[in-house]
Amino acid sequence: MKYWLGLGSGAWTILKEAARHVLRHPVVGVAVVAQTQAGRWLLIRRRDTGDWALPGGTLEWGETLLQAAHRELREEAGVEIEGPLELSGVYSQPERDYRFHGVTVLLKARVTEPKQPPKNPLEIAEVRLFESSELPATLSLSMTDMLADARAGRYAVE
Repeated sequence: MKYWLGLGSGAWTILKEAARHVLRHPVVGVAVVAQTQAGRWLLIRRRDTGDWALPGGTLEWGETLLQAAHRELREEAGVEIEGPLELSGVYSQPERDYRFHGVTVLLKARVTEPKQPPKNPLEIAEVRLFESSELPATLSLSMTDMLADARAGRYAVE
């Protein structure tokens, strides 16, 4: 397509380059290693994989990491954050998520017990609190090491 909608070939090249930059950048997200006052760990069961995962998701336009963490915990698990959040790591390996290249900022939080079901039952099948001895051996979307790092107090950057 040499001339697209009356644009010269130079303009078409610039448009393609701009689209490549916009559409091919990593997506920024947040995941939360959440624990109740009683020491139980909060996990969600994803419908797409059927596996347990940390609650979280991608940032919405105009949203901060902290706002996204609060929103995702409310929407996915029906919990509220109690006290400050703690930065636990940043994970950016392109193959972590089969859907896209994501950069995940991992936060630790103390949360309330779940007070309501997930807002989107098509995305989240179940919310559960686990004792440390009951935690699943593996988590969905390569989150196993995220949970292990946070539980061990290791700050990870990849």
